[in-house]
Amino acid sequence: MKKFLTLALAVSISLAAAQTVRVGVAYDAGGKFDKSFNQSAYEGSLRASKKLGIQLKDFEPSDPSQVIQGVRSFANEGFDLTIGVGFANNASISQVAKENPDLYFGLVDDISDQKNVASLTFSEQEGSYLVGYLAAMNSSTGVVGFVGGMDIPLIHKFEAGYTAGVKAANPKARVIAQYVGTTPDAWNNPGKAKEIAGSMRAKGADIIFAAAGGSGNGVIDYIKQTQCVRAANLPAGVRFASDNFKAVNKSAAYTKACTGNTRPMFFIGVDSNQNYLGDFDGKPTTMNHGLTSMLKRVDNAVYQLINDVKEDKFRGGSRVFGLKDGGVGYAVDQYNKALISSAQVIKVEGIKARIISGKIKVPTK
Repeated sequence: MKKFLTLALAVSISLAAAQTVRVGVAYDAGGKFDKSFNQSAYEGSLRASKKLGIQLKDFEPSDPSQVIQGVRSFANEGFDLTIGVGFANNASISQVAKENPDLYFGLVDDISDQKNVASLTFSEQEGSYLVGYLAAMNSSTGVVGFVGGMDIPLIHKFEAGYTAGVKAANPKARVIAQYVGTTPDAWNNPGKAKEIAGSMRAKGADIIFAAAGGSGNGVIDYIKQTQCVRAANLPAGVRFASDNFKAVNKSAAYTKACTGNTRPMFFIGVDSNQNYLGDFDGKPTTMNHGLTSMLKRVDNAVYQLINDVKEDKFRGGSRVFGLKDGGVGYAVDQYNKALISSAQVIKVEGIKARIISGKIKVPTK
């Protein structure tokens, strides 16, 4: 009898192990802790690991050419789902999916032609429109910047939406846009992004939206060093038109560095909520330099895909996540609630509703 129970227990354990969904994630350049796009995917898969009880394994390539090795290794081990994060992983995911039609695959930020691949894309232009609107309402100079990572159509969607939002809030505002580069290295070159931020400040930009992956840290670092723009350094034709943050409590470092006729500088984060990165003195009660963040909920999309596989509801093909289903948005939290007034939130929420209803058509290029 004891032998029978022991055998039955062993069989039940084996069956449970066999039924555990195994998920492999291959990350893009910058790694899973880039505080941006990759990290959002990582957080979604980690949430699935904790809440859904799936087995999770990931792969961080040191070179883009290594991605297919990682993807193929997951397939060779019979993983139920393999997710490639980033458009650069399309070729690898599509090739291995073609070789393994009985397995499921996911691709974030691009569309595969393979039927067993769920392609997860986002309406980045919609979220970018909202943060552009906020930038225009809060810019003291009427000049704002956009730093893109790799010069590709995907990031053009961010720029197009941002520019449209800025112009909708202030038709006279100016948007300066520049890209870090034309190769995948553009996602991990904070030094170049920092130089671009400096050139934008020289042209009068006081708010900069960076959609550049790990390179965006260069923009944040530049703003941390400079903190403000000076009236005396503004170019011809640019002057201070507002002072929205005059009453906001400033840090000791800001007060010391930004004397005289100055206005604060801000960045706008991307993908994950990066507002906290603007808390340069470790005190949320003083003025934060992250105006807001354009949220691209890669974490939600990845979690949903894993849950679909676990519930045997996987379907291949394209899925688009936008404002309507919470796929994109903007962030207001303890770090920036003193920067964005309730009146501004009400205004932006109204704009959001009009985009969802189709009354506002946001351009993609």
